[in-house]
Amino acid sequence: MGTKKNITQYDVAREAGVTRSMVSYVISGNSGRSVAPETRKKILDAIERLGYHPNKAARTLQQGAVGIAANRIGIVLRAPDMFRRPYYAEIIEGIHIAAHEHKHQIDFIRFFGELKDPVLFNELIHEEEIGGLILLSVGECLKERSDHELIQKMRERIKKIVCVGWKHEGLSSVMFDRSAAAAQDAEFLFAQGYTDIAYIGQQDERIAGMRQAFREHQLDDGAITIGSAFNMQGGYMAMEKIHGENKLPRALVCGSDEVAIGALSYLNEHQIAVPDDVAIISIDNIEDSAYTMPPLTTMNVQKSSMGQKAVEMIIDGFAGQGENATNILLPTNIVRRRSC
Repeated sequence: MGTKKNITQYDVAREAGVTRSMVSYVISGNSGRSVAPETRKKILDAIERLGYHPNKAARTLQQGAVGIAANRIGIVLRAPDMFRRPYYAEIIEGIHIAAHEHKHQIDFIRFFGELKDPVLFNELIHEEEIGGLILLSVGECLKERSDHELIQKMRERIKKIVCVGWKHEGLSSVMFDRSAAAAQDAEFLFAQGYTDIAYIGQQDERIAGMRQAFREHQLDDGAITIGSAFNMQGGYMAMEKIHGENKLPRALVCGSDEVAIGALSYLNEHQIAVPDDVAIISIDNIEDSAYTMPPLTTMNVQKSSMGQKAVEMIIDGFAGQGENATNILLPTNIVRRRSC
């Protein structure tokens, strides 16, 4: 039985009737020079017919390992639950969309805790593996000195790092202003005549935004009932606790749509009408928020755009460190529905 021939770029060029350099140009995804659509199609059709695939060893010899890795991006997530959370799914979608459009490859998706394994860290986090790194909501993982040291090791090895959804001193980031978003939610409720307002959600800048809005309206920010919640179950339980303590507010700001959906489930279950008894406004505008009963009024966060912008910052050279770090805040806007 004969040995199967290794298809080369020269074979593709002959099949398509073009030069080998043109084939190489199309395969590399280089956008610095235009290629006629019909020429590109001929090359791609020839690749499909011949079953051509790049020879990684040859490419490494030609471009070097660092050159090959320049078009690869790694993603580090806070924890596995992010895969089933709609908010993060949209961000990851945006990362993949931008990487595809710019002919870049997502090399891996890992969790922060996994990278504490030095063998795995050394395998993935170096310039011959990736040219850029996206850290998605990893800030919540930084609890011990060793966690901060791990971030520092990443910085020493990878020059282009973008924090998405959080900010770290000396690193580039893209996120939305959580404090301003919560303040805008409170302002929206004030405009509807509500002043008895509680907050359920993440214990972060959102609370500071709520308190600031209360103070600006000469209201006692210490009177805000605050419940801690991170997901639907947490929203349900926080609402149950508030109701059980006879602290049911006239209006409710939720730190995320998932929290709001949990709170709304409790209220519906106990026949507490929304918005007639309790008005609800939240933050994120995930797809599910338009299909609750009633549909949620929420602060739209540009989730997919955050992911896309992170990739573009890496590709365009804006993902600097130290004094060269770029920090981008994407604007938000209220989507009014029927929950308040």
